[in-house]
Amino acid sequence: MAVRVPAVIALVRERMLARRPRLRPRSRLAARLLGLFAVLGPGLIAANAGNDAGGIATYASVGAKYGYDLLWMMVVITVSLIVVQEMAARMGAVTGKGLAELIREQYGIRWSLFATVSVLLANLGICISEFVGIGAALNLAGIPFQVSVPIAALVVWLLLVRGSYKVAERVFVLMTIPFFAYPIAAILARPHWGVVGKAIVVPHIQLNSTYLFLFIATAGTTITPFMQLYVQSAVVEKGLGPEDLRAARAEVVSGSIFANLVAMFIIIATGATLFVHGDHTVNNAADAARALKPFAGRFAEALFAEGLLGASLLAAAILPVTAAYVIAETFGFEKGISQRPREAPVFVGVITTLIAIGTLVAIIPGVPVIKLLVGVQVVNGVLLPITLFFVWRLASNRELMGEYANGRTFNVLAGATVIATSTLSLLLLAVTVLGF
Repeated sequence: MAVRVPAVIALVRERMLARRPRLRPRSRLAARLLGLFAVLGPGLIAANAGNDAGGIATYASVGAKYGYDLLWMMVVITVSLIVVQEMAARMGAVTGKGLAELIREQYGIRWSLFATVSVLLANLGICISEFVGIGAALNLAGIPFQVSVPIAALVVWLLLVRGSYKVAERVFVLMTIPFFAYPIAAILARPHWGVVGKAIVVPHIQLNSTYLFLFIATAGTTITPFMQLYVQSAVVEKGLGPEDLRAARAEVVSGSIFANLVAMFIIIATGATLFVHGDHTVNNAADAARALKPFAGRFAEALFAEGLLGASLLAAAILPVTAAYVIAETFGFEKGISQRPREAPVFVGVITTLIAIGTLVAIIPGVPVIKLLVGVQVVNGVLLPITLFFVWRLASNRELMGEYANGRTFNVLAGATVIATSTLSLLLLAVTVLGF
């Protein structure tokens, strides 16, 4: 019997070892998914922060005015967004430095200062509009904006100043969940899915000023300068390196696709209701939510408002952080969400200032948000071509990026993306200044 015991133990052990691989994610797909979850954050957050109150209003206007006719361009814009965000994330992982810091080192302090001032002005303006969006979304539920906006601002400030990067990032990712409200709202609107599918693959182009303006505005609101600045700095703070590039690319691609699918569902929801019933006027995202109610029901209105709230909260947190990253990188100050005020006083001070100003202006009755957004469009129209040019050239620099620099084919695609996007941005700047 004493002889048989070791044999039995060995047999049991052999069977346990044989079963163990089934419990571990050995497949390539499982390993890739685990790698994706490990780097989940920067790309998803940056792309969805672009679906803010101004973005929702633009997409709703597109659907209300032209139905599904502009859905095809969202496919093209998605490719452009992926290309630009991938370069920014790759630079952050390879160099360990933010975009503003690289611009200062490679091109001098003047260009870095120009980008810093522009980002600060643009982000302040958009930040105000986000807090207005928070107040408008909760006002649909009967909560006065004088109450909701300060409470939301305090929560955002505590998250950014008193929390850690890991906690903040998890909250940011959770803030993308309300975006699922838009696909549901689109389904409740009962669109003709065959017509939707055709509009996605067959371009519809009109040569009138309103169509062209909404075309340019849609491109401008989908790819904005703060996205590239945030995603690169967030990759650095997250501690991702070259070994994480494959998963980081997958995260950027999936985040960009998800964000633009949300935008498409906003267009579909308003196209199936407001456009079909002849209601072509959308002044802001809250108006779009209210307008859905008679055609798609109260539940659709609530879902649209929920999406607006989540979008505004996410952007209201990301914009001050992005401005703080840029200023700290430009002047060499300590930075990071995990840093305390005494460790990174400038970084925390910028966040606090932008949130405070955004809150104070947002609770003023009758604040001219439309004029404010027009001014922001002008600043973004100037900044985006410059930001994209630096992203493209820095990502192509073999001395800086080594073997991770843009390849020949990718470099041509990136260059075409930068030129096309910059042209649209400058056109938007021109029509905005001319008052069309």
